[in-house]
Amino acid sequence: MTDFISSLAEVASRYDAVFCDLWGCLHNGKTAFPAAVAALQAYRAQGGKVVLLTNAPRPFPAVAAQLDRLAVPRDAWDLIVTSGDATQYALFSGTYGSRVGFIGAEKDESFFTDLPPDLWAAPITRVPIPEAEVLLCTGLAHDLTETPEDYRLPLAQARNAGLTMLCANPDIIVDLGDKRLYCAGALAAEYEKAGGKALYFGKPHPPIYDLARQKLGLDAPRILCIGDGLWTDIKGGMAEGLDTLYVTGGISAAEFGPPDTPDPARVAAFLTREMLSATYAIAALK
Repeated sequence: MTDFISSLAEVASRYDAVFCDLWGCLHNGKTAFPAAVAALQAYRAQGGKVVLLTNAPRPFPAVAAQLDRLAVPRDAWDLIVTSGDATQYALFSGTYGSRVGFIGAEKDESFFTDLPPDLWAAPITRVPIPEAEVLLCTGLAHDLTETPEDYRLPLAQARNAGLTMLCANPDIIVDLGDKRLYCAGALAAEYEKAGGKALYFGKPHPPIYDLARQKLGLDAPRILCIGDGLWTDIKGGMAEGLDTLYVTGGISAAEFGPPDTPDPARVAAFLTREMLSATYAIAALK
């Protein structure tokens, strides 16, 4: 049974670290949420570690710079681990080949250049999709105006070439302010529907959790996963055997009544319908 809480402080002492989602919990892509920032600062002040665990397809320095632009202070977090980080370790291992086709935005180019110092990087070459050995997808090139329908041709080319897609962001959609955008996960879903093979490195899949635990460096930590994505944050935390805090006022807020006062019965029914559960629920991180 999911327990509704009014603040992170109510359960904070039970955990050594939190794996906290960004988009929908700490900001909406345009504005940081002051109450969420304050909650993480307070958690760190009492000795807890904050890992910002995000399905962003870019390496963590780019995400840190974005948080700086949103005026999220650096004393609100200890580490950032991204789906892009986890995908880098896979692609640059050389396991999938050296000739890489790419679907993504110009803002994601740092994926190829901003490599962590501990990564042994096999050489790769960017090539057109029909000449590639593997396909990297970080998202839509123009996510403000495009939909997955615009990618029928490159996805067909990749499928015909028998390429494995490395999906650097399993999210299907995200809300930028009040505008809903498609993410790399939407393209990966279309690719699989057409008979292609996709591998995922962000939530709810294991690679990002493995990397986060490695970077956290604690011995058997008690971890709480916080997020508004039921099929990413909550499902991923459950699969890892971790407690979860479901932020109902995020991407699925319309399911639960007024965002500030969600109906617990509707939350419970939603979780039951999706055959998932959360340890706790909260309207908004605070």
